[in-house]
Amino acid sequence: MTQHLLFELGSEELPPKNLLKLSNALTDGIVVGLNEAELAFSSVKSYATPRRLAVFIENLQGAQADKTVQKRGPAVQAAFQADGSPSKAALAFAQSCSVEFDQLERLKTDKGEWLACTQTIAGQTTQQLIPDIIRKSIANLPIAKRMRWGSFATEFVRPVHWAILLYGDEIIETEILGLQTGNQTRGHRFHAPQAITIAKPENYAEILFSQGKVIADFEARKNQIRADAEKAASAVNGIAHIEEDLLEEIAALNEFPVPITGHFDERFLALPAEVLITTMQENQKYFPVKNADGSLRPYFITFSNIESTRPASIQDGNERVVTPRLSDAEFFWKQDRRYSLADFAPRLETIVFQEKLGTVAQKVQRLIKLAEYIAPKIGADVELAKRTAFLAKNDLMTEMVGEFGNLQGIMGRYYALADGENPIVAQAIEEHYLPKQAGGATPSSDIGCVVALAEKIDTLAGIFSAGLIPTGDKDPYALRRAALGVLRILIENKLNLNLVELIDFACKVITPLKSDKVVTEFNESGQQENAKLVIDFIFERLKGYCLDKGFTADEFEAVLAVNPAEPLDFMQRLQAVKAFRQLPEAESLAAANKRILNILKKSESPAAQTVGKLIEPVEIELLELAQKSAADIQPLLEKRDYQATLNRLAELKQPVDAFFDGVMVNCDDLELRANRLALLNLLSEQFLTCADISKLQA
Repeated sequence: MTQHLLFELGSEELPPKNLLKLSNALTDGIVVGLNEAELAFSSVKSYATPRRLAVFIENLQGAQADKTVQKRGPAVQAAFQADGSPSKAALAFAQSCSVEFDQLERLKTDKGEWLACTQTIAGQTTQQLIPDIIRKSIANLPIAKRMRWGSFATEFVRPVHWAILLYGDEIIETEILGLQTGNQTRGHRFHAPQAITIAKPENYAEILFSQGKVIADFEARKNQIRADAEKAASAVNGIAHIEEDLLEEIAALNEFPVPITGHFDERFLALPAEVLITTMQENQKYFPVKNADGSLRPYFITFSNIESTRPASIQDGNERVVTPRLSDAEFFWKQDRRYSLADFAPRLETIVFQEKLGTVAQKVQRLIKLAEYIAPKIGADVELAKRTAFLAKNDLMTEMVGEFGNLQGIMGRYYALADGENPIVAQAIEEHYLPKQAGGATPSSDIGCVVALAEKIDTLAGIFSAGLIPTGDKDPYALRRAALGVLRILIENKLNLNLVELIDFACKVITPLKSDKVVTEFNESGQQENAKLVIDFIFERLKGYCLDKGFTADEFEAVLAVNPAEPLDFMQRLQAVKAFRQLPEAESLAAANKRILNILKKSESPAAQTVGKLIEPVEIELLELAQKSAADIQPLLEKRDYQATLNRLAELKQPVDAFFDGVMVNCDDLELRANRLALLNLLSEQFLTCADISKLQA
């Protein structure tokens, strides 16, 4: 028999940014426990509000199935004494099974005969198992800092006040975090603070809404907030600016969200839109309102966790609170505009980038050198790239970025434009931080790509040179993100740049920083070693990038084996290998190529410099075809048409098979052997022009 199960834990307001994480972890932990206990169920549903975490399990099995277990005891030869009576070991085994000795069985295998006991173990009921499953899940929740309250010894992220544990219409009575479980929940803190009885698990969400004024389903609450915000913005002829992170936070702050539209002074619209949006979102948890063209309107949408009889008072209060916030932002803007963006450069001397690498000002000097090196390689304007590199970090010293760190780069663009800098430079200042997160946009301009590459490559080369290589989960300088950013810029913007050369140059730009505290040597051998470490680190990230794109590990290894130095070229080869392995000839050629490499590796005889004496028709024909294919693929390789190259080499399948069927390479004739090895060398070199296809698994 199955029944629905409901568990709810009521508490003080939970941390809004961790609510979903806690809810998912609680549910996942319970599901793991049910699976380990072999209790079947049809579905699971999570509920999360500021004051509760709940899990609903549909059609949960009422008890574990009985199990038949066979225990093996001592070997028969050790089970009896000389007089035929049971040995102590045999009697002890019978006692451990709670049976008489003569009730034991004999178990015969090909390795001998043992005493055995077959028993049926009755499964435990769900009511017996669930409390410990829940307690274990709660204990394993990802809570950075647990708290205690009152005189209780229990710990949780917030004080807890009630717990429901229902199986069908019956309460499973137990203790959870010091609370006795029951069937009573609490509604909205103000609208329905009284106890509410949940008679059956399946009625939980509906009763909480109808009697408790609580929308228990997080996704439903989030969707309602989105819809209400869009409707409220439309009422003032605007469009709600909704970012997912803020939407989730507002859903985690409200059990019964009610939209309130507010207004602010239009004079603030003279500020950059990003400043207003950041102020409203970060400080006030408001949704800004935009026009259809993306410009801001002087309105915001906030949500109250109460259905007030005087919503105008809530609106007025929010309008009075937001005004000083926007006034502060206006003040920062005016203060910063007293100077040009370039005027902030000397102040970068006061910020240490890294103890062994000097200040941010010193980093900027390296960026200028790197930008000057990279720009001509992709046809970008060198002077614009150098100017961007010089200005890129200056907004870090502004009042605005000091208050709103997430506006770095964005404010640099605004201040550069206000100073009359080239718009290309202004755009690149903002873009040099891209991509900001996994899947985020990469720079759209050439200069943006140049300085973004310079910034990330300098960080990688510098931090590795300082000996601060990431280990395990620790990556304080976000080097993994920087490495992936370099790869994505090169690949997704189709930039043919030699990554090995870029890293070598960056490591040479790193200069010793000598002070009373630190003396760091960056000699030539050290630079080369650091460059190799950085390259290996980046290509590890490239492997993850490729696997995420649907390529296989053996396809990646096949390309890596020929050491392409350009990530874009690497991806082009990888795509060709993926297409090649779909050909009917692929498996046979991969095996043949592996055989060729093994023969060449193990041969104790040298190969001839060029192919000379051959006697068998199949090897003579293979030589002619191999020489022709070498000529055919040369122009294809020059165009980097690797797929056409591999398709052309696939035509060698039959003659290669015929060669191995009819020819012994390591024959007694040393001259003939040398020429056959030379023929294999010719074939191997052609296949290795694209990738080592011998790495492909069947």
